[in-house]
Amino acid sequence: MPKWVFLSAIILFSCASPKDSNIPVIGFADAFQDNTIEQAKIGFIEALRAEGFDEEKGTLKIVYRNAQGNIPALTQIIKYFMATQVTLIASCPSISTITAVQNIKEIPIFMMVSPTPELMKVTDARGSSPKNLLGVAENLDYIDTSFLLIPKVIMPRAGRLTVGMIYNQSEPQSVEAMDHIKKLAADNNIKLLYQSVHSSADVQLVTASLLSKNIDVFFANPDNIVFESFETIVQSCNQKNIPIFTSEAGLVQRGAVAAYGADIYQWGYQSGLQAASYLKTKTTEGLQWEMVKVRKKVYNKTMAMKFGINIPSYFEPIQ
Repeated sequence: MPKWVFLSAIILFSCASPKDSNIPVIGFADAFQDNTIEQAKIGFIEALRAEGFDEEKGTLKIVYRNAQGNIPALTQIIKYFMATQVTLIASCPSISTITAVQNIKEIPIFMMVSPTPELMKVTDARGSSPKNLLGVAENLDYIDTSFLLIPKVIMPRAGRLTVGMIYNQSEPQSVEAMDHIKKLAADNNIKLLYQSVHSSADVQLVTASLLSKNIDVFFANPDNIVFESFETIVQSCNQKNIPIFTSEAGLVQRGAVAAYGADIYQWGYQSGLQAASYLKTKTTEGLQWEMVKVRKKVYNKTMAMKFGINIPSYFEPIQ
């Protein structure tokens, strides 16, 4: 029996239907296990709790499922939530949101750690996003600030920089980000070397290939495979004494030197507040997806010292 079939069977039959009472039920779909992205789930649940929806107090039920990187299993998770008629779906990160939108048209979907509907390619011919897609998204504008922190703020005397990147060419938002960064690098006299990956299994070999080309910096872009395989990237870069910068604040705690980007916990919290509003009113009227509100400039003291990099005082240290 294929692994995904076995996993799907577990997902579908290992528990009773969640719709056993009048308590609202949230189906939370996670695409893979990741310490950074998990902060969004924590924020989402804590926002619900702050608004009076708490599993421990019996005012809410959360059915959490993680596909562990298996796309057929993720599809089965979404279909299970649809079949059991959960009150709403929480989706994290983008691949979960895309899968939910492709399969569900009625149940409200509250996204987090996801790009805008346009970047996810889920808008219709008129450019409108699905009516049931709510929650919080991010565009690519912040990447300009993130990427240009390297030559303008953190390493301004290094001369022409060579920056290395990997990206997943099967993720629409990753391709969009890569194209965006290519133009940004060209406009700012930065040499950009990049290679594509198809899965986390490719990351170590592809990263090693980039590091052999004398890059000055590795830039970790918004990409699910980068998130999933970040420890592998950090280990490879540390061995070659190459610092990592990123647009994802959550990756700084895991070994990047510095970042400007969304606070992942607050991203989930913002989406959770919107979900709580829906649970209170039982209507999506007046709700629409929102842009992420909380972004931070953060740095890792240990990694900055390791690479001898002076970080400006307006950056916040990650604890």
